[in-house]
Amino acid sequence: MKKLIIINGPNLNLLGKREPNIYGSLTFTEFLEEIVGKYPDASIEYFQSNIEGELIDKLQEVGYTYDGIVLNAAAYTHTSVGIGDAIKAIETPVIEVHISNTFGREEFRHQSFISPNAKGVILGFGLQSYELAIQSFL
Repeated sequence: MKKLIIINGPNLNLLGKREPNIYGSLTFTEFLEEIVGKYPDASIEYFQSNIEGELIDKLQEVGYTYDGIVLNAAAYTHTSVGIGDAIKAIETPVIEVHISNTFGREEFRHQSFISPNAKGVILGFGLQSYELAIQSFL
């Protein structure tokens, strides 16, 4: 059984309420229940924090023992050298995901400190971006 974790960064706890025209109306908890049910042969855990250091701590905690990390660092994608360095330091492969197409948004969202150290990047497919990342590990 593959051991995977989805790690979400700031403001993603507001999915279902936050800008539904961009992020949809489904909460992440509802989506996670669907995904866990859809992939019973995988152990899929979830962690969310609005705090950069907690995201780095979680990456370091799981980065040597899990089979895959699906990471949506949200706004920290574009600002956090520390998260990028944490991904570079660990052994577990990371897939960077984004719900929206970040290249169709503000210019500052075109830069990622995650991408250079990620196994791959999936963006612009809504919550399905997470499922595509999970499938890549299975």
